[in-house]
Order: sequence, then structure tokens, then C-alpha cells
Amino acid sequence: MIPALALATAVTQAVGGAALAQPRTLQAPGDPTADPTAEPPPADPPADPSADPSAEPPGEPPADPSADPSAEPPGEPPADPSAEPSAPAPPPPSAVKPGPRRDQFVDIRRAPRIQVPRTSRWGSRGVFSVNCGTNEGQAHSNPDNVVAAPGVQNGAHHIHDYVGNLDTDAFSTDETLAAAGTTCTNGDKSTYFWPVLRLRSGEDDSDRAEQSRLDGNVGSIVEPSSVRLQFLGNPRSKVTAMPPFLRMATGDAKSATNGLANANALWSCSGFQNRGFTDKYPLCPRGSQVLRILNFAGCWDGQNTDSANHRSHVSFADKRTGQCPRGTRAIPQLRMTLSYRVPARALAFALDSFPEQGHDPVTDHGDFINVMGDRLMRQAVAAINSGRRR
Repeated sequence: MIPALALATAVTQAVGGAALAQPRTLQAPGDPTADPTAEPPPADPPADPSADPSAEPPGEPPADPSADPSAEPPGEPPADPSAEPSAPAPPPPSAVKPGPRRDQFVDIRRAPRIQVPRTSRWGSRGVFSVNCGTNEGQAHSNPDNVVAAPGVQNGAHHIHDYVGNLDTDAFSTDETLAAAGTTCTNGDKSTYFWPVLRLRSGEDDSDRAEQSRLDGNVGSIVEPSSVRLQFLGNPRSKVTAMPPFLRMATGDAKSATNGLANANALWSCSGFQNRGFTDKYPLCPRGSQVLRILNFAGCWDGQNTDSANHRSHVSFADKRTGQCPRGTRAIPQLRMTLSYRVPARALAFALDSFPEQGHDPVTDHGDFINVMGDRLMRQAVAAINSGRRR
């Protein structure tokens, strides 16, 4: 693993990303010291004795004596140094992988059962819930990812839904997040975000429709019918407080090409939460909604709020026992549960993805930055450790 980057008090610096200009071949200026009365080279026809010896040779337009010999040639205006940094260039059409596939949609009753470790008497059974809305009307969305690609506009190449902190974009810092407002009813300023789900046959009427189309993401964005944000305990121990500005990602937005090592998002249906897929879209029975369950790591190294890969400073508890790895401590484990009313039909809906990922369901993911504040975090820890639900 790459060493961790930042301490709990560290501040993420936002940097702009601008594409480098391509080199251009410039026309060399004429020699200003040349004798205008000199004879042309022997290979040229003899000069007309009646011609003005100071005239330019035929076929070449006269040079402007007032022109700056270092100026750009006509037709190539110089770059404006005050221009805004450009976003990453859209991928060529050949880089957009078609998808999803029909065989990626499967009846939820064929999904494997979800195994959950039993909670011991030393474990923490409480649940602390946060209500931050559903991002009604796409009030806060963008194609940035301040956790994985800080300072890069359109760094995600797909649209994210946000709830909680109102400032979150590619250039957010700890200071701007702390000063921002929030959609959460209890004052939690944390930022919670995930890629949007779309109805493939719908129309995208957002102001980012063209960029989304170039990135291969088409269709109308579906607003979640509900967003549940819960902080859970650990089956084997009490939890300790998260540090301020702890950054975390769950799932892997490039699992279709990276492999399944970090693919842990679950697709399920309401009424079937004991079953779930990581690599299939669920087809739900009538009256049941599609669920996306995003579980974040619940064990922290006790020192760092981020790391180079945005993963190695936190880890998941053992799937069988629920025990945190040696050298880590249990913290409140965030679970996002997103519900959607979509048709139970193959190819009807799909996740936004990177162009080369083909809307594969295995690429589902989510991100989180803790800006809860010390007082609210203490309340969360107390509720979880005492077994209360609030």
C-alpha cells in the first residue's frame, strides 16, 4: 500500500487541472540585418536591372517593417493566459463501451443470501440515522469527485447525486466544507454522494446533457424515492469517534476493468434485503423497489484522514467474524440505502459510469467526507455503543 497522506487536521488543497497546449510550428521571421540590395542566389533568374533594388523578391508579400518578428503567424491567435482551465477532453466515441447487457438483469429471487456476522455481547448494536433528503430536483449534482480526483472538473465522467453538504465539488476544501450549509435536518455538514441511476429511454434535460452524452451516459436521471443514511456498530467491539474530515470511498467505479477486489456495493429489492448482487441489476417483483446498499469501511488506522488510494487508511471488518484488522479500531460504519421506482424490465435502467465501464452494475460506488462536528459525532457514538436507535 502507498503511505497515508494526511493527518486528521490536514487540509485538502484543491488544484486546477488544465490540458497542456499542443506545440505549434511557427514561421521563422526574416533576417532583419540582410542587405536588401544584395543579388539573389545564382539559382534564381537574374534580377531585372530596371527593378527597384530595394524591392522584395517576386512571389513573396512585402514584410511589414513595423511587425514584431517574434509574433505568431497569421491565423493562429495566441492563447489567452487568463482563460479558465479546461475540463478533461471527452473520450473519443471508440472509448465508450456499450452497455449494459441484457444478461446483467436478473430476478432478485436468484440472488445469493447476504451473510451477516453475529453480534457478540461486547459488540455495539445501536444505529444512528441522518436525514439529508434525496437531492430533490437534482439541486446538487456534478461530474466531479473531490475524494478520488480533487481539483479535476468532470473527473468522474459521470454524474453524482449529493446530499448533506451544499458546497461539494472538485475544488472543495476542509474550510469550505466546514463553512457551508447542509440539507441534513440535524445540522450534519458531511458530504454523501453516489452515481446517478437513469431510465435509458428517457430524455436528459439537464444542463450537463451534452457532456454526459459524450461520456456515454444517456437517459433521464431518476431521483431516489428515499435515501437512508445509517451509522452502525461493530459486532465485536464498541466504536470510537471518526476524526473530522475523514474521507472514504466504497466500491470501485472501475471494477469492470480493475477486477472485483473492491466491488462491495449490493443491488437488492425492498422486501428482499437478505439477498443481493454485486454484479447484476435486480429485477424486482411488483410493488418492490430497486435498492442500492453501499456499506463503507468500519475500521480506521487511528491516524490518517485519507491515503493515496483513498482506501488504505480504513478497512472492512472480517466478513465472518466482524473483527477489525489488527492495528485498527472500530468506528461508526456508514451504510447508504438508496431506493428507486424503476420498471422491472431488462435494459430499462442503468448506472452512470466511466465511458469504458459499460454501465456495469459492479461499478456502483459511493463517497463520504465526515463534517459531522464533534458534538454530533459524540451523540452518534453514544447511541451506537448503548444499543439505541436514533
